Amino acid sequence: MASYSVLIKASAAKELEDLPQKEIRRISRKVQRLGKEPRPPGCEKLTGGNRYRIRQGDYRVVYSVDDARAEVIVFKVGHRRDVYR
Repeated sequence: MASYSVLIKASAAKELEDLPQKEIRRISRKVQRLGKEPRPPGCEKLTGGNRYRIRQGDYRVVYSVDDARAEVIVFKVGHRRDVYR
């Protein structure tokens, strides 16, 4: 499988910075792994577009996959009660 580049939007990076340090490390590892496997076991395709989400505890990472350009773009990182709004 080809390697994908992982891009994090500035807004998602800001959301990530505001989380507890322990969660930042865990989420960062999961996001880095998306470069090797953009649709890992446990990811879920969201309705209404080409977006997916992965879970890390109470936090969610919402991203899209562009297979033609081999890119994963992270749009949103946040607590599960807020991330889908």
